Amino acid sequence: MLRRLALTAVASLAVLSAAAPAATASTDLLPLPLPLPMPAPQDNGDSGTTQLKVTVSDSGDRAADGVYELQCLPARGTHPSAQQACDRLAELAVPTDGGTDPFRPVPADAMCTQQFGGSATARVTGTWRGQPVDASFVRTNGCEIARWNALLPVLPNVR
Repeated sequence: MLRRLALTAVASLAVLSAAAPAATASTDLLPLPLPLPMPAPQDNGDSGTTQLKVTVSDSGDRAADGVYELQCLPARGTHPSAQQACDRLAELAVPTDGGTDPFRPVPADAMCTQQFGGSATARVTGTWRGQPVDASFVRTNGCEIARWNALLPVLPNVR
């Protein structure tokens, strides 16, 4: 049985090796090499530029209130936690479950808990990953508080 299998394999190889030169001889072309697979581009959140202006007011914390500039790659600007803020923005840019825009407002028909998170407000303008940003943040209900907290430390941690 093993001998028959070995003879069949040798015979098949001989037929195939004889057929390949005959096929290329009739067209006078050599077979083209197969292309090497290229890795798919990875979206690590670094595509495009990130340059933001963050304005915070009425937080109840004088250190948190103010206007901050934030640029990423490399992290720089007047933002008190520039590197951590850029790292968080890069995390938010990687699509995990379809990807979400952290600057998108809460949908008008969202069901939100009626809790008050304070009078702090923030406005973020500029570009994130090369896309324009103009977003306002408040802490007037559970959805808005969650939206604010999703951007920590880009926005300050206020209570």
